[in-house]
Parts: sequence; structure tokens; C-alpha cells
Amino acid sequence: MTDSFEIPQLAQLARVDLGQWPTPLQPLPRLSRELGGPNIWVKRDDCTGLATGGNKTRKLEYLLGDAIANGAEQVVTFGALQSNHARQTAAACAQLGLPCYLLLTKQVPSDEPRYESGGNLLLDSILGSHVIKFETHEMSELNSKVAELRAAAKTYVVPAGGSNAVGALGYVQAACELAQQCHDQGIALSQVTHASSSSGTQAGLVAGMQALGLQLEILGINVYHSDPETLRTQVRQLTEETHEKFSLPKNSELEIAINHAYLGEGYGQLNNETRDAIKLTAQAEGLLFDPVYSGKALAALIDQITVGNFAHHDDVILIHTGGVQALNVYENEFLKS
Repeated sequence: MTDSFEIPQLAQLARVDLGQWPTPLQPLPRLSRELGGPNIWVKRDDCTGLATGGNKTRKLEYLLGDAIANGAEQVVTFGALQSNHARQTAAACAQLGLPCYLLLTKQVPSDEPRYESGGNLLLDSILGSHVIKFETHEMSELNSKVAELRAAAKTYVVPAGGSNAVGALGYVQAACELAQQCHDQGIALSQVTHASSSSGTQAGLVAGMQALGLQLEILGINVYHSDPETLRTQVRQLTEETHEKFSLPKNSELEIAINHAYLGEGYGQLNNETRDAIKLTAQAEGLLFDPVYSGKALAALIDQITVGNFAHHDDVILIHTGGVQALNVYENEFLKS
């Protein structure tokens, strides 16, 4: 195996420097012993350094690089009220001096008193973004706002989750980074688990590992879609688009692996398995996970190890995509458990 993992096409693309790289690849020895399975490693993309970090920082380096290259005067993006993507976009725009508009919808039913003011929403405000809230049925009003912004100034539209072919490049680059770390630290790169929602993280990882010619399982834990085939189709299409748009080599074939068993009652709804997994890992390793994305991926990883489905792996890697600041808007859910 080569001792250098690079994809030359990436160096030719517009990119701005927003994060702290590489993010750590951290062992969880106490949790690994507790579960009695393979060695568990966490890729700490909660440590990207942009307003408490998260996986969207990787995508935004390419998206906002593209925005600046195209003369953007302001940025608009979308998400749920407690969107990690929106918070990182607000932080990136503040760092680059670009006005930022966050068009946020009330997608998650919640009785938590601070759900519509705390967590990511508080940080959005501190970062100086323009937050505009919509009900889920007000899509025509949301589209009208985008048209209004475009009429007022040259506006770069970042898709929800930063998940298009440009944004997916962030995780093509992450694939190179992770492969290099595993090589250097003697870790078997055979299984990676992460929360999958808007498809850009998984598509980028798959495209990157294919370009590097590596064979492994990249398991996306569905945390958003009521029909897992919708997510599988989106990931496959975006992977292919990323290869084609940027002429990436395709030196291996990887399955688009999706597990739907851990969604619970739906997006943003905390279930007992996720709550227990967050508490177990916090108390075993001093490491916090969020209740919406990485917490559900963590619950899936723990369960898959417990039932023996990962017994054939020496090492498993969980990508921590950030979002722990949302824990305080799920306060009642944790206090009642």
C-alpha cells in the first residue's frame, strides 16, 4: 500500500481555509473494553475549530471558496431551527466578512423551552447572521425570500447541509486525511460509521475512497429520511455527480450502505437507545455526542458491536460530526431518563 494518500484534482479547486486539520483520530479504549468488540476510534470532526466545530466546515471550505471565486456578496443557506450546518455557515461567513442569511424551518416538534432560542440558534445570533424562521408549510415564502436576496445583491446559495458536488469535496479530502491517519497509526481501515442525512458526507467519503482505490464499508446511519431508499438514491447520485464534475478517478467499487434501524420516531427525536449511548460514552470516555446526528450513529455502532455484526473487524471508526451544543435544548429529555 502507498504511504501517501492524495487526489491531485483537489489541489486545483477553489478552497478557503476555515478548519484545523487534520482532526484527531482518537481511540476509545474504555468503551471498547466495555463492549468487548473491535477497537473503536472516533474521527473528531467536532474539532474542526469553526464555532464549536462540525463536519460542515469541510464542505464550507469548498463551497465558500467557490462563492468567493464567483464574486459573491452575500450567502444564504437553509436548515432546521437547530441546524449545525447553519451555525457553521454563519461562523464561516463571519470569518470571511460575508453577510449571511439563514432560512430556518420548524421541522422538529419540541416542548423544550429553549428549543427556539438556545443551542445553535443562540450561536447564530452571536455570530451576526440574519435568522429568518419559517413554518414547514411556508415554502413559497421561503423561495420568495431567496428571490428577494438575489435581487438585492450577488447571492451564493449554499444547499441544506452543504450537500452538493462542491460541498462533497470536503469529504473527498477527508477520505485522504483518514486513510493517511490509519496508515500512519497502523489502524485497519475496513469499517467507517457516520450519521447520514443530506448525503454530502457519505457521498464524499465514498467518492474519495473510490478514487484512492480502497475497499471498506462506509455505513451511513439514516437520521432523517422516512424512506431509507431516498437517502440511498441521493448518496449514489451525488457520488456519481462528484466523480463526473471533478473528473475523479474511480479505482474501486463501494456499496452505498444505509442502516435505517436507528431513526426512531423521526428526525431530531431523541430515543432511549441514543440517550443511553450518549451517557455511556460520556461516562466511559468523557466524550459528548449530540442527540440528533452523531448520537444516533453512536447508538448504531454500539448496537452493531453488541450483536456481533462488527466482530470480523479489528478496528471500527465513527465520525463525530459535531453538534453537542444542541444537548442543552434537549435538557428535559435527559433529565427524565
